[in-house]
Amino acid sequence: MFKRWLRNTTVATMVAIAPVGTMSAIAQGAPQQGGDIVVTYKDDITTLDPAIGYDWVNWSMIKSLYSRLMDYEPGTPNPVPSLAESFEVAPDGLTYTFKLRKGVKFSNGREVVASDVKYSIERAVDPKTQGPGAGFFGAINGFEDLTGGKSTTLSGIETPDAGTVVFKLSRPDATFLHVLAINFASVVPKEAIEAASGDFGKSPVGSGTFTLKEWTIGQRLVFEKNPAYYVKNVPHIDKFTVEVGQEPLVALLRLQKGEVDIAGDGIPPAKFLEIKNSPDGAQIIVDGAQLHTGYITLNTKMKPFDNVKVRQALNMAVNKDRVARILNGRATPANQPLPPLMPGYDKSFTGYAYDVAKAKALLAEAGFADGFETVLYSTNTDPQPRIAQAIQQDLAAIGVKAEIRALAQANVIAAGGTEGEAPMIWSGGMAWIADFPDASNFYGPILGCAGAVQGGWNWSWYCNKDLDARAVAADSMSDPAKAAERTAAWGKVFTDIMADAPWVPVINERRVVAKSLRMGGADNIYIDPTRVINYDAIFVKQ
Repeated sequence: MFKRWLRNTTVATMVAIAPVGTMSAIAQGAPQQGGDIVVTYKDDITTLDPAIGYDWVNWSMIKSLYSRLMDYEPGTPNPVPSLAESFEVAPDGLTYTFKLRKGVKFSNGREVVASDVKYSIERAVDPKTQGPGAGFFGAINGFEDLTGGKSTTLSGIETPDAGTVVFKLSRPDATFLHVLAINFASVVPKEAIEAASGDFGKSPVGSGTFTLKEWTIGQRLVFEKNPAYYVKNVPHIDKFTVEVGQEPLVALLRLQKGEVDIAGDGIPPAKFLEIKNSPDGAQIIVDGAQLHTGYITLNTKMKPFDNVKVRQALNMAVNKDRVARILNGRATPANQPLPPLMPGYDKSFTGYAYDVAKAKALLAEAGFADGFETVLYSTNTDPQPRIAQAIQQDLAAIGVKAEIRALAQANVIAAGGTEGEAPMIWSGGMAWIADFPDASNFYGPILGCAGAVQGGWNWSWYCNKDLDARAVAADSMSDPAKAAERTAAWGKVFTDIMADAPWVPVINERRVVAKSLRMGGADNIYIDPTRVINYDAIFVKQ
């Protein structure tokens, strides 16, 4: 399902497709309407601001609070018009014109107009926002002026009237329709941003399927169906409550008792086989492949990780098979940033083999024959601390003494996005799941220069200008006839990057979700390729 996605065309195109949501009823056989559900997570949510939020927990909630010009057909990576009613692409691929759906309103009652789209994307790009998604919009004219402080607007976004938005690009971008479907392109009202005085993430106003009715920090968030949403019979449930502070094991026991509907942190590895072999295991477990890579970041701005030989040695020191075993075999060893299901993945690439002796020798060449001391950050939700301990033992075998700091996810993210704070991060629990099924998404935010900024997700702080230029060239191949050439170009970027070894790619993990017996809907909306969990499409069986 990951191989079907929409690319820009080189001929003028007018598209008017049924909006996201209307297709779910067809795919699922008329799901039931109504009902309330309970979802659990161990860590609290940090923000619901679409320009800032960028972790796998809040991503799904943000998706449902706001609308975007484009969205995805439920359970698929296929972009379709959403807030837009139709769009047209110019023959040269440099101009996109969108016509807005009429009558769509924010939850504050005001109608959504074209200027809201322009404002929202400019806010996401503005360095003052310190959002991690600015780089996605790099093809829009005026991007460098706004990010460089020469302008406060994007010259490439025009609003000739209240119902029309025109984007003018500096180069063709094969991913642009996907970009307009990600959370960073969510439309927000300027007056609500200003009224929130910097706290919009706690008091969101959008035009999505749900609205936030309650947020008790450290306890729960309550989302209610938006009765004014512009797609009929979407969402299907009336309300969902997210309870935070729930240990995954406790959440799973509560789910088995019928007190919880989705255990958001999944099934702890220690309980997986027990649940799988239980009478209801087949109905409780949702297990599926995802576009995921788990990795260790090596901060290239900090000593001794500024030495490429040190980074290469650590790549040879980690026993990835052992990590896969900790996860009950729900993962396979990784040797490059791209996951195997992503177009561009190089099956012939071998990467760095596990070899303690060679790792020691390379470390000695780098001037660290006796090793060194460092800090390895990890989230504190099982099994991530156990995986971090396995990595710690592997590093100790080559003389590297790593102190583990197991913290709440929000604290690890903050440490990664602060230059000079986190030498190493095991990304488990936060590891990269594609925003959209294109190789470019595994570069810009997490390995490109645009992501190596305060608050960004390039926690290696790695910036290679030559690779950045090759990335831009690959994304400029918007002609479908060059799709194979583009895929090959991207694949080479990711294998070449491993020579610099800013990461230790560790595993490609399957996602496992636990849902109660009363939950309906296809498995791919609980492991949605673009939403993580698709709250718009799930339903309660009556």
